[in-house]
Amino acid sequence: MLLPIIVPIIAAFSGLVPAPGEPAGARLVPASRQPLDQPVTSHAGDLNARPSDTSQNSGITGTVYVLSGNQMPAPNRKKSPGRGIRATVCIFRLTSESQVVQVDPTHYRTILTPLVRQVETDEKGRFQVHLPPGTYSVFTKKGQLFYASRRDEKNHIAPVEVLPGKMTQVTCSVESDQKVVY
Repeated sequence: MLLPIIVPIIAAFSGLVPAPGEPAGARLVPASRQPLDQPVTSHAGDLNARPSDTSQNSGITGTVYVLSGNQMPAPNRKKSPGRGIRATVCIFRLTSESQVVQVDPTHYRTILTPLVRQVETDEKGRFQVHLPPGTYSVFTKKGQLFYASRRDEKNHIAPVEVLPGKMTQVTCSVESDQKVVY
């Protein structure tokens, strides 16, 4: 029977994963539309599972800053890091430009790779999430749009590598609604 083999392949290319509580090969739903209070899984296993004892300290920790005003480098002027803000941080499987619906160069309407975790920052913009080792894409979310501005040489969007037993430090930024960023 080919169904158990074909469904995960279709799911991987379509951004669909099994609905929460349903076995692989059952009803598939877009990963970005799954309820976030339920574990988000894919055919490769449960990425929301608590890390094992050997990697209990692996994951991502960081701060989300809001940027505004002049961010251009200049002699004798320190670049302001911005101020930490409350934000939603969405961690997806490693995502390339072909796996998103783009609104503009830094904003995305839909991410087609599976959502691994979504966390809220504290009032200073800090967050921490435990994850299994691997490479992920980290986006901030505002309303219905996702934001990320970094790319690697393979056009992966905002890639972050999590090593076994290590917390990877990241800094995320968002643009201010009130002030121009240049």
